[in-house]
Amino acid sequence: MESVHGDPKHTVTLNNGVTMPLLGLGTFRLQGCENVSQAVDAALDCGYRSFDTASVYRNEGDLGQALRKCLPKYGLTRADIFITTKLAPVDLGNNAHEACLRSIKELGCDYVDLFLIHWPGKQGWRSDDKRNEKAREESWKAMEDLYRSDVIKAIGVSNYTKRHLSELLISCFVPPAVLQVEFHPRLPQLDLLDWCKTHGVHLQAYSSLGCGDLLKDDKVIKVANFHGRSPSQILLRWALRQGVGVIPKASTYERIKENIDVWNFELNDEEAEFLQRDCIEKRCCWDPTGVA
Repeated sequence: MESVHGDPKHTVTLNNGVTMPLLGLGTFRLQGCENVSQAVDAALDCGYRSFDTASVYRNEGDLGQALRKCLPKYGLTRADIFITTKLAPVDLGNNAHEACLRSIKELGCDYVDLFLIHWPGKQGWRSDDKRNEKAREESWKAMEDLYRSDVIKAIGVSNYTKRHLSELLISCFVPPAVLQVEFHPRLPQLDLLDWCKTHGVHLQAYSSLGCGDLLKDDKVIKVANFHGRSPSQILLRWALRQGVGVIPKASTYERIKENIDVWNFELNDEEAEFLQRDCIEKRCCWDPTGVA
C-alpha cells in the first residue's frame, strides 16, 4: 500500500514516526509566482510529494499558492504533501515562535511537516558571539512548544556541526529529527553522517550537485556514461544509497523529471568510493564550523 508521501521504499521514517520522502524539490532561488507554479505542477506530475523552502527564499507564499492550485489537478490534498520550511537567521532567538507561525501563514497551511533552524548563528551577530548558543536554545524551546501543539509535525536543524548537535542534545526535550547540510562527493561529511545514524537523526543533503560544478567532473561523467545516466542522477544516487535524503532544485520539466528518475539503478561500493576518492574538499556554501 502506497504511503501518503509516496512509495514506502522511497521514504524514511523519522525518529518521531513521521514519514518523509527521501527525494523532494528544492526551491532555493526559485522566484516568481508563475515560475514556482510551473515547477510545482511539473514536480507533482512527475511524482514529487515533498517540497523544501525557507523564509529567506522569499517564496513561501508562492509555493503555498501553487500547491493549492495544483494539488486538485492530481487528485491530491495537503495531507499527501510534505512541506519543509526554515527559521531565518534574523529570527533566531526569541522571535522563533512568531516567525514559524508567520511561515505557516505565508504557506497558507494549518501546519508544516518539518521546521528547521536554518543557520546556527543569528544574522547581524559575529560568528564567534557567545550569544548564538543561547539564541539557538531559545529557538529550539519555541519549536518544541509548537511541535507539542501539532503546528509542526517534526523539528530539526540545518548547517549544524557535530558540536552544535551535541550541545542541542544536552538541552532539548525533543531531539532533532533531521539535519540538513551540504553533502556531495567533494564534501562527503561521513563523520557527520555516522553521528546522525548513531543518534537517530536523518541527514538530508542540499547542493547535491556541487552547485553545478560536479556535473562537469570527469569521474562523475565516467560513471554516468557507464550506467547510461545523467551526471545529476549519479550524484543524487550517490547520496541516496547512503540513506541520505536529497532536495535538488530544478525549474524545467525535463530536469525535474530527470532528478526523480533515480530509483531503478544502483551504484556499487567501488563506484561510490571512486566518486569521492582524492577529491579536494570544496564547499559551495557558507562554513558553519566557526559559529560559536
